Amino acid sequence: MPGTEAHSNGAALLSGIRVLEFCHTIMGPTAGLILADLGADVIKVEPADGDTTRRLIGFGAGFFPTFNRNKRSLAIDLKSPEGRDLLYRLVVTADVVIENYAPGTMDRLRCGYADLSKINPRLIYCALKGFLSGPYEHRPALDEVVQFMAGLAYMTGPPGQPLRAGASVVDIMGGMFAVIGIQAALRERETTGRGQFIKSALFESTAFLMAQHMAGEAATGRAPPPMPAREGAWGIYEPFETRDGEQIFVGLTSDRQWRRFCEHFKRDDLLQNPAYKTNEDRVRARPALRPIVAEIVVRHTRDELAEVFDRIDIPFAPVAKPGDLFEDPQLNANGRMLEIAFPNGVRAKIPRLPVEIGDHDLALRRQAPAIGEHTAEILAELGLARAEIEALGKRSIVTVGGRE
Repeated sequence: MPGTEAHSNGAALLSGIRVLEFCHTIMGPTAGLILADLGADVIKVEPADGDTTRRLIGFGAGFFPTFNRNKRSLAIDLKSPEGRDLLYRLVVTADVVIENYAPGTMDRLRCGYADLSKINPRLIYCALKGFLSGPYEHRPALDEVVQFMAGLAYMTGPPGQPLRAGASVVDIMGGMFAVIGIQAALRERETTGRGQFIKSALFESTAFLMAQHMAGEAATGRAPPPMPAREGAWGIYEPFETRDGEQIFVGLTSDRQWRRFCEHFKRDDLLQNPAYKTNEDRVRARPALRPIVAEIVVRHTRDELAEVFDRIDIPFAPVAKPGDLFEDPQLNANGRMLEIAFPNGVRAKIPRLPVEIGDHDLALRRQAPAIGEHTAEILAELGLARAEIEALGKRSIVTVGGRE
């Protein structure tokens, strides 16, 4: 099978579930990725010239290979009656549809829930949008837009400098909530025999993240400051410079951790100082305490400190960059990194789904597909003869692609 890299041990968790994915960028493809990694047959239904995400550069250059593994590609012109008719035949065989196009797009293509549920009443149709139902639902949205709109950017940056998070956290979380809804609907379908419409959204996902801060404001009567200016709950909980010019995050959140830290570095004077006796004391004394801890830490290299803190059981973290993760021993343990192929021929290790489920191997079965790589295969499953498929390709109703 083209693009196949590995096979799972045992039956796939979602074996027998077919998903049609009408998605681009990150939010929708994340939902499809999770379902595909769990073993569903995810068919990426893309325009005849391919998902525009394939052509992104800069920040978006890695989006397509990251979020489209383990899927099959069907490239088809849904604006043509013949293309839609083929799609409708495929919908009869599907369990789930996911889409994250702009509001109204799927309805204009006659592929909205009202159209497809008539063809297949058991269909679970999940729309991933900027907003759930309400006064904003007509608006388009992006991850960064809702981070500013729902307070995440405000809480991330220093006071007066709102800043988006350093990854597409809302897109990815919106895709995860979509999967939760889909799995619940699949379970309910076992009882009712019918599918239903599901919606997941960026804005409400971001607001869900803000719930802890909203609750804090309600409990204290004070608006929470941005995280860089927050009132800390622990005496030492931040990054420090090391002797070799690196940084290490140190968290001394309990009295026992404080004792182990002081004993290792032979600072009995700190242990005996009543100003530092409890965590709450250390929080109050933080302006004086932090420079003392910084002076201890900066005498050692990051690797030396990592070995010590690991040994004496103190929370710590070398301050890493994304590229540092390629060879991280924890991520590489037990084959948890997947070797992903990129269009330029490069291969790189990318983390797999961050979950362990019994002895199931959530492996790489297919690389992200070429445009229309599986068009002929999927249409043949619908009963079309090779000559019919070739004729559709010549008339640009479908793209019959493949790997070089």
